[in-house]
Parts: sequence; structure tokens; C-alpha cells
Amino acid sequence: MEDMAFKDPNGNYYAVDVKTHNIDTDFNMPNLISVKRLATFYKNDDNNNFCILIVSYKVVDGKIEYQNCYFKRIESFNWACLTLGALGWGQIQIANANKLKFDPDNNSLRKSWMLALCEKLFVFYDEEISKIGERKTWFNSIKAYWENK
Repeated sequence: MEDMAFKDPNGNYYAVDVKTHNIDTDFNMPNLISVKRLATFYKNDDNNNFCILIVSYKVVDGKIEYQNCYFKRIESFNWACLTLGALGWGQIQIANANKLKFDPDNNSLRKSWMLALCEKLFVFYDEEISKIGERKTWFNSIKAYWENK
């Protein structure tokens, strides 16, 4: 889940996922974390924090030049720049790393962000069920084709 981790003097635990981003690319959609892992991590201990360290760079004359850096708890990422992917229970992804948007990070943000995650997952899972139904129907026609051949 994390590339590095540390505890602060107050006993808060920070799991940090490091992402690099080449700003000269048109589109980047990195996975951040499994929705189940994040939900479990946050439910287990209120002192747990899942953070993303994004280091942006560009390549100039064959050399990497640092551009900027963000160190944010996941709940400070605005949902407008995130999406859900269909891997396992679901993956939280950055929709496009060139278009990041953050909310002010405060202690009450986690609850509202996690409630929004749950609501988004309910919609996402309903869409996935619909897709699975379409896939089953399509493969039933393939099966019928092979049975009747």
C-alpha cells in the first residue's frame, strides 16, 4: 500500500504512496489504492493517514527537471479529479494527473470524503453489475453459436 511510512510525535501513522508524473504527457491515470484497503485502514485506527506524494517533472535535453511536489492526504483530493477503476473491489485513481484539484485539508474532511466514496461506490457497483449483465448476454450468444455449430 505504501512506499514509505512514519509516525509523528502525536502517534499519527502516515502511509505514503509515491507517484511520479511526467508533465509532458497528455494523460496519466495512476491507481492510488484499493477501496477496500483504504476503508479497512481508516476504520482500524483514526490515527491512520493515507498520503500521496506526487513529484512532477519534465525531461529537458535528456535530463529530468523537477517541476513541483504535492504531499496530501487522500481525502484532500477533490472527487472532481478522481475516478474509480474496476480492479478487485475497486481502485481509486487519479482521473488525469495533469488536472489535480485539492480541498482544504482539515480534521472534518475525512468523514465527508469517506461518505462520498461510499456513495460513489454504490453507483459504480450498480454500473458494474449492468456491464456484467451485458457481457453475460453477449457470451450466451457466443456459447449458442458454438453449441449449434
